[in-house]
Amino acid sequence: MLIKVGMADLKAAKAPDNLMTSGLGSCIGICLYDAVAKVGGLAHIMLPASTQARSSENKAKFADTAIPVLLEEMIKLGAIKSRLVAKIAGGAQMFSFPGASDVMRIGERNAEAVVLRLKQENIPLLARETGGNFGRTIELDTMTGKLHIRTIDRGEKAV
Repeated sequence: MLIKVGMADLKAAKAPDNLMTSGLGSCIGICLYDAVAKVGGLAHIMLPASTQARSSENKAKFADTAIPVLLEEMIKLGAIKSRLVAKIAGGAQMFSFPGASDVMRIGERNAEAVVLRLKQENIPLLARETGGNFGRTIELDTMTGKLHIRTIDRGEKAV
């Protein structure tokens, strides 16, 4: 079964169920995987930090809060944190503004926040497909741990 993950959403699944999210522009798709338990997790985060938001109730929306919640969901399905690896995609700069401040570099800031949080959790980042100015759709195969990345006009690849 293909489990769809929406924007500012996260889900965990056990093989043979796969996880998929689309519409990754400046957002980041964070995929975590335990190869022994064959458990995958996918979070579609929109912003780097819950501390900068007026409303931070939706933990799946932010890099700093989505990863711990995703870990909990995966552990419930039999994953063990020390075996987890990560792959991320997204973080594009979809629009460019002359003289734009750092605040406008949401995609880049999202990627930096995700990498930092993964380091804090001691989860190795095996693959990163971030940046550019194009959107992505990703699907995590929970049997193999492969992340399939589709882009408009740029083809498809697996990492």
